[in-house]
Amino acid sequence: MKLLEEVQLKLVSSLKGKDLLTLLDYTSQEVQQLVELATQLKIITKEGKCPRLLEGKTLGMIFEKHSTRTRISFEVGMNQLGGKGMFMHARDLQIGRGESIYDTAHVLSGYLDGIMIRANSHAMVKELAEHAAIPVINGLTDIYHPCQALADLETIAENKGDLKGLKIAYVGDGNNVAHSLVVASAHVGMHVAVATPAGYECDAEVMAKAQAIAAANGSTILETHDPVEAVLNADVIYADVWTSMGQEEETAKRLQDFAGYQINDELVAHAKPDYMFLHCLPAHREEEVATSVIDGPNSYIFEQAENRLHAQKAVLASILA
Repeated sequence: MKLLEEVQLKLVSSLKGKDLLTLLDYTSQEVQQLVELATQLKIITKEGKCPRLLEGKTLGMIFEKHSTRTRISFEVGMNQLGGKGMFMHARDLQIGRGESIYDTAHVLSGYLDGIMIRANSHAMVKELAEHAAIPVINGLTDIYHPCQALADLETIAENKGDLKGLKIAYVGDGNNVAHSLVVASAHVGMHVAVATPAGYECDAEVMAKAQAIAAANGSTILETHDPVEAVLNADVIYADVWTSMGQEEETAKRLQDFAGYQINDELVAHAKPDYMFLHCLPAHREEEVATSVIDGPNSYIFEQAENRLHAQKAVLASILA
């Protein structure tokens, strides 16, 4: 680990061997340290100094859903850290033919050093982690998207500096991305405002837990149905698609229900002039966000997408090294 010492890279040692299912399971200090580590890893990777901390390690990557950023960033991240990422679509495994989660967890534990899974059901991922003898990383479920939220924080910190006291506004569906963004922001002391249409609010239990974290870190969480109220004086504005994978049959209704929630020039005029626009991608231009905003000078979506790689390397190195 000579290179590790040379670059003065400090892993989050308390996370070694630990699952990442939701950032609710991590302390605020651990979340902050992961963001700092991700930034360090980004810098040294671009300098050609990324230490091969995971030499000989293999991450099994199970996908139930299509993926661009999750698959490529985890595979490249493992490669840059000296390990290997193994892509496995659920339909190609026996789990796709009815093999139990219990059996799958035990079998994979004998082959792999860790599992990353992008799945439909958070309950299934929790069951997998319960029975696996190796760490399980949530690459996305119906309730949480923790790796995305870490990349979001990294992107904001790189451009705004200290996160504490900043205001982030999320406008759209109270979904998995919103849940993890709110929890992550609460951990670092950011004020959060979430604007959703009636009937599309965030999960009440998740929000209650996030409220407790925010209170402990001196920040606030606002839930509203008014996009203008949410983005007022915001440092960051965040959007996601109105219709996620698996909700295609609801598209027409959602387009109607979300009318008035588009991030456009009129809405962002209520934010701070130097606001950042973020979107987890893929995006539907002229639906949840106007082209003038997502392709405008305040948009950081491609830096945000790249930071999935570095944030996940911070997770992988801390958990598996």
